[in-house]
Amino acid sequence: MRKRILIVCLASTLAACRTMTPLSCAPGAQALIEDRLFFGLSRPDGGTVDDAQWQAFLGDEVTPRFPQGLTVVEASGQWRSADGSLGREPSRLLILAHADDAANEAAVVAITQAYKRRFAQEAVLRLKQAACASF
Repeated sequence: MRKRILIVCLASTLAACRTMTPLSCAPGAQALIEDRLFFGLSRPDGGTVDDAQWQAFLGDEVTPRFPQGLTVVEASGQWRSADGSLGREPSRLLILAHADDAANEAAVVAITQAYKRRFAQEAVLRLKQAACASF
């Protein structure tokens, strides 16, 4: 029974990620994808990603892939680990608005993989949703 529930949940999650519901945007607005990427700054060796390292990452990995613009917000992350303890760390939230196409999808994935490799991170949280944008 537990296995069946897991399979149903996984299938539902994958289906939701695979197909974004097209939005009906108001006149003057366009449908885009909004990606929010959460980067923890604590490193496994006990250090942290400092401002110079973060700026270098943005310059090397993010800006070349999204030269049209981006937003970075300083944040404080918090989560409950598998052992029940509460974890906290300084974080950066990267917000990207872009067309829903294969090139942008690949660029976002490449950014998350580059961060994990460069700073020995287990994960980068990604929230992806359809949005309407106007300028």
